[in-house]
Amino acid sequence: MKSIDELLELEPGLEYLGLTNLKKVHWNYCTPILYEHAVKNNEGVITHLGPLFVSRPGKSTGRAPDDKFIVKDENTADKINWGKVNVPYDAKKFDHVFERVKAYLQDREIYVQDSYAGADNRYRVSIRVITEFAWQALFARNLLLRIRDRSQLVDFSPEFTVIAMPKFLGNPELDEINSETFILVNFTKKIILICGTYYGGEIKKSVFTVLNYLLPQKKVLSMHCSANVGRGGDTALFFGLSGTGKTTLSASPDRTLIGDDEHGWSDEGIFNFEGGCYAKVINLSKEAEPEIYETTRKFGTILENVIIDPVTRAVNLDDSSITENTRAAYPLTHLNNMVRDGKGDHPENVIFLTADAFGILPPISKLTPEQASYHFLLGYTAKVAGTEAGITEPMATFSSCFGAPFMPLHPSEYAKLLGKKINEHNVKCWLVNTGWTGGPYGIGHRISIKHTRALLNAVLEGKLDEVEYTIDPFFGFEIPQQCPGVPEEILMPKNTWENKESYEKKAKELAEEFKEKFKQYEPFVSNERLQFS
Repeated sequence: MKSIDELLELEPGLEYLGLTNLKKVHWNYCTPILYEHAVKNNEGVITHLGPLFVSRPGKSTGRAPDDKFIVKDENTADKINWGKVNVPYDAKKFDHVFERVKAYLQDREIYVQDSYAGADNRYRVSIRVITEFAWQALFARNLLLRIRDRSQLVDFSPEFTVIAMPKFLGNPELDEINSETFILVNFTKKIILICGTYYGGEIKKSVFTVLNYLLPQKKVLSMHCSANVGRGGDTALFFGLSGTGKTTLSASPDRTLIGDDEHGWSDEGIFNFEGGCYAKVINLSKEAEPEIYETTRKFGTILENVIIDPVTRAVNLDDSSITENTRAAYPLTHLNNMVRDGKGDHPENVIFLTADAFGILPPISKLTPEQASYHFLLGYTAKVAGTEAGITEPMATFSSCFGAPFMPLHPSEYAKLLGKKINEHNVKCWLVNTGWTGGPYGIGHRISIKHTRALLNAVLEGKLDEVEYTIDPFFGFEIPQQCPGVPEEILMPKNTWENKESYEKKAKELAEEFKEKFKQYEPFVSNERLQFS
């Protein structure tokens, strides 16, 4: 009788990479077998009710933005928006590093997962993930789109290959990198090397970077946003940086989730890039986020850097002693309220979320298409004291397209596509502040999530279509004068401040900061109506 390994193995077919003398290739294992290998290899332990716990050693508690590079060659030289985010890397130097990675892999066991990115078959990209850990193979299996018919794996041909080797350390002097961690993206050879970090999110975001490079060249807008669908079939998109409520607010019992992080917008509609979610779980509440909470109690979920009881294996989601960035990686099938095929119609509403710690922006405002492009390019939110070392008071932060670290093309390319689609489909656009009111952080208070949900429900149900609006004198957007379930006095932020002069002074300062930040995009705008040249 054949062993499980003999029944599962397929011919590796890794010659295209030049990988030789491999000890063993564990090829497209299912979730239970990856669990068995992860436990046997001491990569993690099974927690109460079934999730797999893994700990990221050392500094691998989050992304390494300063250690990501893109190979600059004749194919990418004129396409990539080179700078502090997209740092160029020499093609020959990449080859030298790759040769050392291949040497490292000799006589080692590796895990391979073949999958797709993109729920729309017309735009999907075939992805092969190769790693030295069973749990990272499971991560790829959870986050990407699975191939459920194993017969299709025989002829699988990857368009891009991700090689994640956490234990292989770079040499900063030899490799001309910043640390022992590196992420090297080679769009020409279609290979991504992720080494020196155990953070699973680098796999997910590297694939996202690939899609952000390929799809806009096919006139498909790639977006760092969540998406859901109402009972009437209306789609909504939620853009927002970390801490603004993107995942929380898109998870609604009255609407069905398409996805929580990465989507494409084609001529046919919206489609999810992923097959799973990578949710922050620090202080996760069963009452506030019941569906996400339940995933932390299911077999197949990976829990990264949470705290567990060594005796009972019970999970403590409120303990941040390792890091605030605790995560759960789970397939979308763990959720009951989700769109099974990962697709939706063209959106009726686009919502930009910001957590304004200065207490200046209103809880909700209506944007023109031009204002939507403006705020999309800025990607504004604010950091508060305690979020990062050295921050003692609110600080404005900007991330173009609400996802600058993953956007290899110039931001105007994405904004151009967004503006075109908003106009073509007559999409309503909104700016929602989930931050402070009644004054800045330390004086005012966080806007009630109850009121934010009431405002969003009013938007999605069309209840703000007929109300009267007031033009904001500093930013020019429209503020509704009333909304069901929300006190009228909080809709105008100035009314919530005791010191009106202080409000006006800070509002002018923030508006000037917006204008100053936008100057970098002015060469790509042909006139005041934000027509991109």
